[in-house]
Amino acid sequence: MAIRQLRQDEDAILRKKCKEVTKIDEKIEMILNDMLETLHSIPNSAAIAANQVGILKRLVVIDMEEVVMKLVNPEIIDSSGEQECTEGCLSFPGKFGTTLRPQKVTVKALNEKGEEIIIVGEDDLAKCFCHELDHLDGEVFIDKVIAFLE
Repeated sequence: MAIRQLRQDEDAILRKKCKEVTKIDEKIEMILNDMLETLHSIPNSAAIAANQVGILKRLVVIDMEEVVMKLVNPEIIDSSGEQECTEGCLSFPGKFGTTLRPQKVTVKALNEKGEEIIIVGEDDLAKCFCHELDHLDGEVFIDKVIAFLE
């Protein structure tokens, strides 16, 4: 495993749409493990998308609520409710803002073994899913901020 360089601020890769993973092999497993190690190397971090470490693949790693998730090709298949969130991002250090996100989302993905999984996230986990899956589409949280915090 290795710690990957985090892409920040105006790095163009953060605005690019990630490509679907067609085969989960040793290379994808290595990337997921590197993403997790990178995540763990950053204080107060909860999740990371592949393009944040310079890889244009639909991969997300989440470590929160005492659960580690390695998601391949995740997509939101249902959402409900609305919540006002305070968000920050590893790729935009020191920037925080208020966003509106669904209160509950259902995500379909493959796990690192290629098995389809369905995960329901509420509150902070729903916010996290939305934030990270936005990254995969080249969208960043600062585009969704309704008020920046100081």
